[in-house]
Amino acid sequence: MATLTYVYADSTAVLGPLATYAEPHCYDLCEDHSVRLTAPRGWDVVRLAADPEALKPTVDDLEALANAVREVGRIDPVDAMVEVNRRGHLRVLRDPESQEN
Repeated sequence: MATLTYVYADSTAVLGPLATYAEPHCYDLCEDHSVRLTAPRGWDVVRLAADPEALKPTVDDLEALANAVREVGRIDPVDAMVEVNRRGHLRVLRDPESQEN
């Protein structure tokens, strides 16, 4: 629903439209939490309204999403990999079709 960004140096928290990419010190919040958000005493909270037109997916957005889903479907599953080493619960896997060892 919304993304919370904060800057300690300015004692400011900004609650704005949902971010399109991950950033450090940013948190995506659901509607309930974004409405009830409070900041520490002495901090400013800036609430930015979402632009309704910006929330509508474009043809490019939908095509990018479809391409990402297709790409995930092309990735070989872990079961097709060959285990070459193990340490505890961690495994080193290699693609059996790969020329590298």
